[in-house]
Amino acid sequence: MSVASHVEELRKKHQMLSDAVEKAQKRPGSNDLEIVEMKREKLRLKEEISRLSH
Repeated sequence: MSVASHVEELRKKHQMLSDAVEKAQKRPGSNDLEIVEMKREKLRLKEEISRLSH
């Protein structure tokens, strides 16, 4: 797998997590811990994308 295709996959995962976080935050009675974990994973992906892109 090339670096560019790996970065693209990471971006897709990041976007899917963004959508999931947004839905979870709108849902009444959502699990705050679950949202925090998704946000942590989003940040980890963002940092990896940044590292691989430079």
